[in-house]
Amino acid sequence: MELLTNSYFALLLIILIGFIVGRIKIKGISLDVSAVIFVALVFGHYGIQIPKDFQYFGLVLFIFTIGIQAGPSFFESFKENGRELGVLATILIFSASIITFCVYYFFGIDKSLAIGLLNGALTSTPGLAAAIDATGSPLASIGYGIGYPFGVIGVILFVSFLPKILRVNLLKEEEKYKNDLKAGYPEIIRKYFIVENENVIGKSLGELNIRFMTKAVISRVMQGDKVIVPTKDLVFQKGDLIRAVGTESALERVQILIGSEEKEREIPKDPQFDVRSVLVTNKDVVKNTLGELNIFNTYGATITRIRRSGINISPSPSTKLQFGDKLIIACGKANMGHVSRIFGDDDRKLSNTDFLPIAAGIILGVLVGKLSVNMGDFSFSLGLTGGILFVALVLGRTGKTGPIMWTMTGAGNQLLRQLGLLFFLAAVGTNAGSSLVETFLEYGMELFLYGILITIIPMLITTIAARYFMNINLLTLLGTLTGSMTSTPGLATVDNMVDTDAPAIAYATVYPIAMVLLIIAVQILSLF
Repeated sequence: MELLTNSYFALLLIILIGFIVGRIKIKGISLDVSAVIFVALVFGHYGIQIPKDFQYFGLVLFIFTIGIQAGPSFFESFKENGRELGVLATILIFSASIITFCVYYFFGIDKSLAIGLLNGALTSTPGLAAAIDATGSPLASIGYGIGYPFGVIGVILFVSFLPKILRVNLLKEEEKYKNDLKAGYPEIIRKYFIVENENVIGKSLGELNIRFMTKAVISRVMQGDKVIVPTKDLVFQKGDLIRAVGTESALERVQILIGSEEKEREIPKDPQFDVRSVLVTNKDVVKNTLGELNIFNTYGATITRIRRSGINISPSPSTKLQFGDKLIIACGKANMGHVSRIFGDDDRKLSNTDFLPIAAGIILGVLVGKLSVNMGDFSFSLGLTGGILFVALVLGRTGKTGPIMWTMTGAGNQLLRQLGLLFFLAAVGTNAGSSLVETFLEYGMELFLYGILITIIPMLITTIAARYFMNINLLTLLGTLTGSMTSTPGLATVDNMVDTDAPAIAYATVYPIAMVLLIIAVQILSLF
């Protein structure tokens, strides 16, 4: 069919059929977006090819958006879980290397062919480059070609069916992960207190510096029957009723400082007083601390809490603002308009996507990936995927450089990630499908079976170690497996299975570790 010779038509047709197939459920299991790669394998077998430019374009978009999203929490996660995840990556690479050694030592497979098979089974192009350099044999490329198709398909199938095999409900795992995450951010609550402490009476709010001493915020005060907007000049009188907002521990400190808790009365809302949620969309205030903005002293406005990525954060003068933060602000109505304009409060900007930082970030990532570090007899570079991922993580963590905002809105990130993923899967699938049957006919079933063993057994071993010895959350395990297998299609599959960035963070953590370990393994295997 002539239309199929048009790459754009073939690409969209593969995506269309892939989505239709992906929505078919058998006993509650569906391939979802990963069905695109299986449809592409069939198209590739019949000679229909998607140009590699689509593959690389899709790859850079997908990896960059993953890194930008994971960046803000990646480095904290690395500090907390980096050692554990590094151990899991080591287990996977070590077990894959042992199986490879057994394949050529006990079953008589050519060493260069087996080393290529290892890198194909782990879908590692940097590993293949190291294998070709170490062995000097074209058999490494042939082995890579044999192991690669199932290396792609096997990881996708493994991570897709693993929750069912382990009988784990992904929704419950997501809930558990989010609850654990929230545990680091205690619930923000409000309580009322009566001014009774003689050391407080007659002193102003500014003199007491309550926010610094207790980590809580005074959002409302009532003296007699009069509701007062708290300002730094407000002087406390005996019997005043105050409303404080903060964590349980912060409010306990307020009680010690101010006086007993009042459970019967509440402070009514003053007609001249306003409480509103305000979005941070003004790039000029991003990365500024609340102390630097000084809206309390200037406008008598109090930020009682910050909503960020679904978590309530107790504000402090050192809290740095991020684009898209939702602030709960208590302020006099006369000043609320001024305060809102300071932060932007324009939800239309949340749906805008600036392509300048996207293009600049990807180009920077490509350049970083080209950098090579000599390590004795071999050199190491992050490569295209590693370079872009590293730069995106750093930029996502940085958030803003001068006038450039590196972070993206959730909707924009999701759209570009999905687009990149579809392009990538379609191109990878047609490329692998073009030689799948021919390779099988030429080398027989034996080498394919060895490749399957090198792909599946290390993931099984790592899963057992993670779940039964290290008690790793399944979401983190899925990201660790795809990162250790250096499998971008695997990560893409997991990313579409869950609604959290836990797999992406784990993937980003172990990917460079796995890449270095695999290159070292190739060098060691070539010496035997």
